[in-house]
Amino acid sequence: MESIFHEKQEGSLCAQHCLNNLLQGEYFTPVDLSSIAHQLDEEERMRMAEGGIGSEEYITFLQQPSGNMDDSGFFSIQWFNLNSLLTGPELISDTYLALFLAQLQQEGYSIFVIRGNLPGCDAEQILGIMKVQQQERPKLIGEDEAQSSSGMG
Repeated sequence: MESIFHEKQEGSLCAQHCLNNLLQGEYFTPVDLSSIAHQLDEEERMRMAEGGIGSEEYITFLQQPSGNMDDSGFFSIQWFNLNSLLTGPELISDTYLALFLAQLQQEGYSIFVIRGNLPGCDAEQILGIMKVQQQERPKLIGEDEAQSSSGMG
């Protein structure tokens, strides 16, 4: 087990430990994540300003604290279940992520870790400037049809 990198919890730096454990190395420090969060804040500010710096939304946005980090060590990271049997991506909370992965393992699914430089994508850019909130959990493909046919009989 010595070949598996495991960074133990220190303070409230969950995002740092999660990322370093996932990437299997000391890739991120609190300073790195703080810098990224400040960059995200600036990107969000610029995007919000596009609607007009005198707009009510922009003024309200400027009065709010960062949604990307706080002084406790909290950093915002978003996880998604991209199961191709779902009708769309499913947002997974940080709290639920470990339970979700454990359940998948127990059910016999394989979990793969991808290392290396991955190409950028539009979704990554969008998530970099705004936090996503899922209104409704996506259903399994065919779930609506199965429920309506079982309810008819």
